[in-house]
Amino acid sequence: MARTAALTVVHGRADHLATQERSLAAGDRLPDVRVVVAMADPDVPGDDVVHLAGDPRALPVAAARNAAAASALERGAEVLVFLDVDCLVGAATLRAYEQAVVARPDAVWSGPATYLPAEARPYRLEDLPHLDAPHAARPAPAPGEQQREDRWELFWSLGFAVHRDAWETIGGFDEAYAGYGAEDTDFGQRARRAGLELWWDGGARIYHQHHPVSRPPVEHAAAIVRNGALFHERWGWWPMAGWLEEMADLGVVRRDGDGWRLVEAG
Repeated sequence: MARTAALTVVHGRADHLATQERSLAAGDRLPDVRVVVAMADPDVPGDDVVHLAGDPRALPVAAARNAAAASALERGAEVLVFLDVDCLVGAATLRAYEQAVVARPDAVWSGPATYLPAEARPYRLEDLPHLDAPHAARPAPAPGEQQREDRWELFWSLGFAVHRDAWETIGGFDEAYAGYGAEDTDFGQRARRAGLELWWDGGARIYHQHHPVSRPPVEHAAAIVRNGALFHERWGWWPMAGWLEEMADLGVVRRDGDGWRLVEAG
């Protein structure tokens, strides 16, 4: 067995975090190391919580994930499993990630993600297999199956796992990104450039707890434009293009040459 860490960053989602903890405790492979990083949230319970100050631009998601990984590596973790705070794990998820990473440590591993319906709340762990309906925008191999993916733009950070050596090769998340969007797409591009592979493991299933969202996420427009511009500067193309087009239709952003800018209020 490889020493495996479950890593989560959180701000203001104590109820979702508590349910995630229950799902981890019910799994057939418990984490050897558990790290929770609270971003500008002193009310997150737990003696071992790592507290991170806020960023004046937006929530420091990239920096918080790096802090979580640093803490886990200091405690001897070999397999790093990152979980969005909204995500629950299936009974076999951590074991599937551990086995996949050990077998192929030169890859970034993801698993199918189901967005749970609001009407199914409160979520019972025993119901998760019956609610399994992976998101259609990503590959969803069956449990016991694996699939290589060449489209690195499909990487997302809801749930993924890497070996400590792969993490160090990539260099973690770029802390120049703050707030909503692009830091995970950037991470995927950096992993691709480093020569790693992207794989999906059907046993590493996660279940995203429902919460209200805006479509498009206009409250994050400033971060999307700022992070998107940084990504474009680095990689030559704009991420989150669908959101930007929809926000342009609403008059929130507008085209600016080959990029985007916020529409000034008033």
